[in-house]
Amino acid sequence: MDKYFSYRLLVVLVMVLIFSGRSLAQEPAAGMDVLVTRQQAAGTPLEIHFKKGLEHYHPLMAIWVEDLEGNFEHTLYVAHSYAKGVFGHARYEDARWKAGKKMIPAALPYWSHRRKHATSDTLLVPTPENPIPDAYTGATPTGDFMLKTVVEDTVPDRFRVLFEINQSWDWNQHWYNSKYPGNEEYMKSAQPALVYEAVVDLAIPQQPSVMKPIGHSHPFGATGELFEDISTLTSARHIAERITVRIGKSKRKE
Repeated sequence: MDKYFSYRLLVVLVMVLIFSGRSLAQEPAAGMDVLVTRQQAAGTPLEIHFKKGLEHYHPLMAIWVEDLEGNFEHTLYVAHSYAKGVFGHARYEDARWKAGKKMIPAALPYWSHRRKHATSDTLLVPTPENPIPDAYTGATPTGDFMLKTVVEDTVPDRFRVLFEINQSWDWNQHWYNSKYPGNEEYMKSAQPALVYEAVVDLAIPQQPSVMKPIGHSHPFGATGELFEDISTLTSARHIAERITVRIGKSKRKE
C-alpha cells in the first residue's frame, strides 16, 4: 500500500474517532435521566451532567446562574418537591408517611437567600401557595442525570453556574443531632448543603467545565452565608461523584 495513502487513511480514521467521541460525550448515557427546563427562553443551550456518588440517596438540588461578580441572574432547576412546597414524606401518621405541605429552610439556603434578595419574592422558601414555576423544575432524579436548559441572553458571555445539593439526616461526628438543641430546622438536614461552582465562557463552547465545591450553606438556613471550610463534611462530599457543564450551540445574536 502506498505510504502517502496509508498516512491519509490514518488521519481520516483519527478524525472520525475524535468527532464520534465528541458526539457521544454529549448524549445521555444508558439509564441516565434527562431533565428539561426553560426551553421557551431566548438564550444559549446548556447541559449539566451529574454522576451520582457512593453516598447519593434522594438529595435535593438547586442550580442557577450568577455573573462573575456574584450577582444572581436566574434559576436553571430546582427539585420539584422543594419548588412546590409539597413532599411525599411530609408527616408520619397511622404508621405510614403521608404527602403534604412542608417547608425546609435548611435544605437549599444558599440558593433560597440569593434568589430572595434578587427578586421581589417576599418568601424565602417556596410554598404550595407561592411555588416556583414549572419552567424551572421537574421530577427529582434518582441517579445520574443530564439537565438540558437555557441561559438567558441577558447573562454575560462569562458567567458562573452554581449547584447546591443537600441530603437529609446524614449525621457525622461534627454534625451530630444534638449540635443545636431545640432547632427543628437543623434536625431536618444534618450536614449542611454543599455548593459547587463552574465558570463558563461562551467563547470556548467545546470545553466542558468541571464543577468544584466552594463551600457549604448555613446549617439551619438562617442566613445566605457560604462557609468555605468543608473539612467537617464527610458523606456529603460524596453525594456527587462528578458534575460537568457543557455549552450547546449558541443562539445569541452577534
